[in-house]
Amino acid sequence: MHSVVTCDRGATDEKGPVMRVVLLADPDAPTEIAQRMARTLSARLADKSGRGRRFDVEVVSEPFTSGTEDPPTLMRRIRDRGRAENWDIVVALTDLPLHSHGRKLVVDLDHEHGLALLSLPSLGGWRLQTRARRAVEAAVLSLADSRAGKGERAGLGRLSLGPFAGRLAPVHSDPVGDEEMADLRYVASGPRGYLRLLVGMVRANRPWRLVPGLSKALAAALATGAIATVNSTVWSLAASQSTPRLVIAMVGSVALMIGWLIVDAHLWHRTAEESPEARKQAALYNISTVVTVGIGVVVCYVGLLVINWVWAVFILNDRVFASFTRNPLDAPEYWTLSWFVASIATVGGALGSGLETDEAIRAAAYSKREQERRRMLQDDQDH
Repeated sequence: MHSVVTCDRGATDEKGPVMRVVLLADPDAPTEIAQRMARTLSARLADKSGRGRRFDVEVVSEPFTSGTEDPPTLMRRIRDRGRAENWDIVVALTDLPLHSHGRKLVVDLDHEHGLALLSLPSLGGWRLQTRARRAVEAAVLSLADSRAGKGERAGLGRLSLGPFAGRLAPVHSDPVGDEEMADLRYVASGPRGYLRLLVGMVRANRPWRLVPGLSKALAAALATGAIATVNSTVWSLAASQSTPRLVIAMVGSVALMIGWLIVDAHLWHRTAEESPEARKQAALYNISTVVTVGIGVVVCYVGLLVINWVWAVFILNDRVFASFTRNPLDAPEYWTLSWFVASIATVGGALGSGLETDEAIRAAAYSKREQERRRMLQDDQDH
């Protein structure tokens, strides 16, 4: 989405100066967050500024992170884009996790050129819309002070850690190299900062989209469950299972499907670099993949359990069931059978996922930016 705004740098109208603010967002989730934010951002910025300023906010959706994850390179791209369009302030939003000298980047700011680069996963996975809005407001107000002619230090003094830090995640400023454009950088550190970034990465992948994205695997799982539910051998096996055995079957089937999806679609991230920083980043990506796929598979399992229970209630006859199992078909038997069949169906879904293309599985498991990042890594390894 690219809204057309006719304001020029330093433009004014009868109500006072107008500052042109652009939210430059990667496609998919960052664009959606920016569009929701933009509906009220102008008024909120004007109220918080308190200097009679007015802000015109627009959203530009484009893959500005394409081909790189390097923050200095991204800042130069943002600067060039802003200069070409005559924008006053540019706040760039990406759902890629960014790193700087081994630390997890939260935000980079360049007060001289009116630029900010915000990594959304670093804000965590809870209340992301609110956290992103507060972070963008703080960044814009800080940059606006500097762009209004009050000097770089005025903008720096206005920026608070509050919108960027969580209750449990330590966020602090980090030195910026002399060759870099940014003059202020916030990073997350420590195990809690690592955990918040991991949760943010998993949320960016939207694991709830995995199940509908794997239509062939889902069809195979449903077909397996439907057939198993009316199979007398399965009835007898389910009736003889203890709760620990059912738990083991559930865990085993879920683990099998997670492992199958990751191995079959080549989702495991390998790095050719030997540095500790590269290995830590690879571990971070792999953990986020396992958690993302795991959440999707668990959602699939619960869905299969419910569907199998409904199917069993509808189709089974208590006298026929009792003749094979010597147990009455009551509520516990329905539950046990549905639970056992859900495990069988999950294994069938894992086998059915082999009919999916690697691209379809990646599209279901990852955000668009993460898909592009992995394609680049694969191309580099192939060459």
